[in-house]
Amino acid sequence: MSDSITTRGPAFARPGRRSFSFGIGATGLRQIGLIAVLLGLWELASYTLFNPFWSSRPSLIAARLWELALNGELWLHTSTTLQEAGAGLVLAAVIGIPLGIVLARAPEVARTLDPVIMGLYGLPRVALAPLFILWFGIGLFSKIMMAFTMVVFIFLMNVMEGIRTIDPDHLDLMRSMRAGRFYLVRRVLLPAVTPWILASFRIGIGLALIGAVVGELIGANRGLGWYVESRGGQLDTTGVFTGLIVLMVLAMLANQLVGFVERRMITWR
Repeated sequence: MSDSITTRGPAFARPGRRSFSFGIGATGLRQIGLIAVLLGLWELASYTLFNPFWSSRPSLIAARLWELALNGELWLHTSTTLQEAGAGLVLAAVIGIPLGIVLARAPEVARTLDPVIMGLYGLPRVALAPLFILWFGIGLFSKIMMAFTMVVFIFLMNVMEGIRTIDPDHLDLMRSMRAGRFYLVRRVLLPAVTPWILASFRIGIGLALIGAVVGELIGANRGLGWYVESRGGQLDTTGVFTGLIVLMVLAMLANQLVGFVERRMITWR
């Protein structure tokens, strides 16, 4: 039986379907084309259908981006928001993943804590932003904690669900063959949980950015959220859309990075 499994193994790997580069294929070209069409329609509509005061236009946004890049404000605000969202996302992974593993391995404790966890998860964290500013100040830490609370439950629940999907018979079979605990973790638990962790990162990227931006809207002196709020206060729609476009680009690039890591780590996909 082992010989037949060894013989058939490579057939499931499908190396031809793996992509280890960021090369632009047909899908990438279609995506770029779609974005170009949408931007072209937006530009055209701003001349024919509505006043650009209400929604600006791509050409004005591009000019503003160039201006911000030249005077250094683009990097200042972008790096600040990236630090806040990135630190919150990593902190959520560092705490949420081990906690999810522990709760999945202790079902009685998980059932006891379930109402509390779901209550905290259902709490609108945006409403906590003023408290975080009061507790932690207007510096980076309050925004990091805001991003952390937006994401940590995603990691926690996804990891718990990933471990629950492991076939108990598979574990019993490995134990009957005298597999040690670390071998089970390396060969069974981690491969089963990895797709769920990567999915958590995909979801968490947007939520971490939202948390950081909300914190900046409440109280900050730099960051993309602060820039959007300050431009909105001056009725500068071009500035508002510039900040929003930068946030969208950051989320898209981070999602592509996670997808690249996913293709490298999960070869059977």
